[in-house]
Amino acid sequence: MFTGTNLAILGAVLATVLPGIGSARGVNLVARATAGLISEEPNKYGKSMLLQALPMTQGIYGMVTSFMILVQSGIMGNKTIELTVGRGAYFLVAALPIAFGGLYSAIRQGEVAASGISVLAKKPDAVGKAVISASFVELYAILALLISLLMIL
Repeated sequence: MFTGTNLAILGAVLATVLPGIGSARGVNLVARATAGLISEEPNKYGKSMLLQALPMTQGIYGMVTSFMILVQSGIMGNKTIELTVGRGAYFLVAALPIAFGGLYSAIRQGEVAASGISVLAKKPDAVGKAVISASFVELYAILALLISLLMIL
């Protein structure tokens, strides 16, 4: 049934689930690359943790967006807002930038970070450059988050 509340909830679900899938996939890519490295050189595990953690942020951005949708729509909290179909659809559309931007950027960031593990294996002092390269992909997740939040607020 297409009610405003259902559409807003669908937006919140998409904002959480899609970046979460991307983050899980991105972290998986880096973790698999790290497993090969630490089997040979366990002392490099600490430096690899930062590269493994980078793709997780998109999942966090999705959760923040979902929370804001639920609060602003009145679904969560003490607000009593009448949620029309149009207003619910607005929240659904507001979730789309972080939903798809988070999904795609987390996977791509995982690929870049996994490549950074090979840098760590060969030149441990250059791991900062690998982190910076992976952080460039993060910019697009941040932009998607900002657009979603600006639409919600």
